[in-house]
Amino acid sequence: MLTYAIRRVLLIFPNLVLLTIIVFLSVRFIPGDVVDMMVAEINVEGVMTYEEARDMLRGQLGLDTPIHVQYWKWVTGAVQGDLGTSMRSGQPITDEFFSKVPISIELGIVSMVTGLVLALPIGLFSAIRQDSPGDYAARTLAIMMMSVPGFWIMTMVIVFPAIWWDWMPPLEYIPFTKDPAGNLIQFVIPGVIMGAAFSGGLMRFVRTMMLEVLRQDYIRTAWSKGLSERVVVTRHALRNTLIPMVTIVGMGLPGLIGGSVITEQIFNLPGVGRWLFEAVTQRDYPIICGMNLMMATLVLFCNLAVDLTYAWLDPRVQYR
Repeated sequence: MLTYAIRRVLLIFPNLVLLTIIVFLSVRFIPGDVVDMMVAEINVEGVMTYEEARDMLRGQLGLDTPIHVQYWKWVTGAVQGDLGTSMRSGQPITDEFFSKVPISIELGIVSMVTGLVLALPIGLFSAIRQDSPGDYAARTLAIMMMSVPGFWIMTMVIVFPAIWWDWMPPLEYIPFTKDPAGNLIQFVIPGVIMGAAFSGGLMRFVRTMMLEVLRQDYIRTAWSKGLSERVVVTRHALRNTLIPMVTIVGMGLPGLIGGSVITEQIFNLPGVGRWLFEAVTQRDYPIICGMNLMMATLVLFCNLAVDLTYAWLDPRVQYR
């Protein structure tokens, strides 16, 4: 196990190198030059010509050097923990990232917990009571959760309570250090909506895997021994059902954290999703590259954690 873990960790580094090259080059192909956008926002008429202002900005931003020199400067800084500075605000990206990532992590955790709390019991019940009215109701609920757009529900949660009861969720971020209860309440509504959408597909996956496990020979043996339904499900079927689910959950958390752009926009949460959206809109190359690098690192380590968890859930799994 230890040898496998070390080998997997070492394989992360060439993947990250390839990723940095792809990300660094791809952001340069986004339509619209950041220098042209910045010059257009600055009134240089009567001070200098457009070309002079453009050349000056390119020099200040370090964009006047060859692309491979820019990449090497950025990647050497990233290795040392320095992701550069924002082209717009001039603030260090590393500091901004660590100030915003707890917000997205909190939102992702609330969403993940909500999804698991909804998907696991309903999916298990649906499988155990296959083709019963409860099963049809659970499958209908899962399809509804997958089909209804989350951003529409979020908008309705803000609009209708404001019209009917003159109430709306807090749209100004409340730091946990200042008001822990207010902070948790602020994250409940967007987190539950995101988690409900995530639970739809997970619910159907749990049902499918549980049905497959319940048809195995060792489950039939457990039934023939006269064990109760609770023992058969919890001790024999559930653990093997959770093995494939680890992959879905492990790879779903980075997606919830990084894919919360719309949620953070609607509820005015200053997380990394909203930050990345603004960076892409403003063509802030260092933020885009740094965010993609950090999220890719998170995905790779989550993938490693998922593989190592397999051996804990199933002793038959051996890594060599």
